Amino acid sequence: MSLEPPTYLTSLQNNIRARPIPWEGAVRAGNITEEQLRRVKAVDKVRKDSRQKTIEKDVNAYTSLLAGSGSEKSILESATRRTDIIQYILVLAGDLINDVPALTSALVEGNESYRHFLPLLTNSTTEDPIPLLTSSLLANLVSASLRATPKISQKDEVALPKLFSYLSTLTKSADTGLQDIGVQGYSALLRTKRSREIFWKERKDTVEPLIGILRAAAGATKDNGSSLGGGRAGEAGISGGVGIQLLYHVLLVLWQLSFEGDLIGAELESEHEIIALYTNLLKLSPKEKTTRLLLSTLRNLLSLSKTNLLPNAVVVRLPAMLSNLNSRHLSDPDLLEDLSGLSDMLDEYTKTQTTFDEYAAEVQSGHLRWSPPHRNPTFWRENARRILDEDRGSLPKKLVEILSKDWETDKQVLAIACNDVGCLVREVPERRHQLDKLGLKARVMALMTDREESVRWESLRAVGEWLRYTFEG
Repeated sequence: MSLEPPTYLTSLQNNIRARPIPWEGAVRAGNITEEQLRRVKAVDKVRKDSRQKTIEKDVNAYTSLLAGSGSEKSILESATRRTDIIQYILVLAGDLINDVPALTSALVEGNESYRHFLPLLTNSTTEDPIPLLTSSLLANLVSASLRATPKISQKDEVALPKLFSYLSTLTKSADTGLQDIGVQGYSALLRTKRSREIFWKERKDTVEPLIGILRAAAGATKDNGSSLGGGRAGEAGISGGVGIQLLYHVLLVLWQLSFEGDLIGAELESEHEIIALYTNLLKLSPKEKTTRLLLSTLRNLLSLSKTNLLPNAVVVRLPAMLSNLNSRHLSDPDLLEDLSGLSDMLDEYTKTQTTFDEYAAEVQSGHLRWSPPHRNPTFWRENARRILDEDRGSLPKKLVEILSKDWETDKQVLAIACNDVGCLVREVPERRHQLDKLGLKARVMALMTDREESVRWESLRAVGEWLRYTFEG
């Protein structure tokens, strides 16, 4: 897939192309050789067809110029003290690779083609042009290498973590121009299963900043859980200063990653509540192209990680969101196919679920909402004992985990959890010692002084259930 190059990068490259370089002075100073200068002049500032013919006559010479060969130094190695020449050559090399497939193939096939490029990624800050230009050049080379062979090469295996590491510094930047360069670099590299596995392995640096961009777009925050806020789609972006193009590129990267749904689905949900986030983004999506990526990613994740994700999809009301989308006038055939496939998958799943299943899925998701079971006395009479016994008491243990968090941005979660604990004590009082042993009584009592009124009220009610039995043996 081909994306428009980031404006920030294009502008930088054009500025460098326009700079005059004192080439003859560089030769006299011993910064480059006369032969290197001859090769540069033969392909610099000439027509594309002329450049192509020159290089194709002697591909090895130009491979050596950029990557070195045996005892012959590359021009980057020769000009280590001249940052102006290094910047210029990096831009020129990018142009040559784009214009001359034969040169790209020769560089891809060389075992040490990246040797002089990789060290340039470590220079100073994200504003330094050299690592920025190097990352663009290397992303194109590694991408071409990944497409050329079904099995990843050793040099790509070494280069990918270093490239991902540098690109992650761009995606963490406050500058959206730099973010877009990083994200588009990722997209070029996520061509194979192995590159996606490496990307996921480094997910704290690679995936987490992308989720942050999506949360900003959704007007959402995350602090011990998520509070997915609303927002209104605008012409320039959705929310949080995220432009539509950057949003699209981030969604594209996560769509590419979603083809490893069996590997990433459960952790992507537990770490980032991805299903709730995407459900909210569907509501706000400003364009069919972003809606298409959201639906396709959800379909990949849910179909490849059904056990972990389908229950959560029901909890966050994804089926209702899909029903809403079905009522819109959508025209993209791929979008409509994914919408139909997702709807069918969720319909089939929900037909088999009981109220207990829905409650258990919500608790296991780690994020409680005022869904119908919480306030239903019949539900608690019929299911309280099962909740305590199911899977060796996994649900009460999950309530402990939920109550252990502060939920500063979503206090209702604490109120709901207190309600549930009180219902368990009321319906199965002889098992209250089990809950006490887990630490639930102490935590619920502590919440009686919480700043949020609803939390104080629900914790008081729960403690009241315990106090009813204080004087019983």
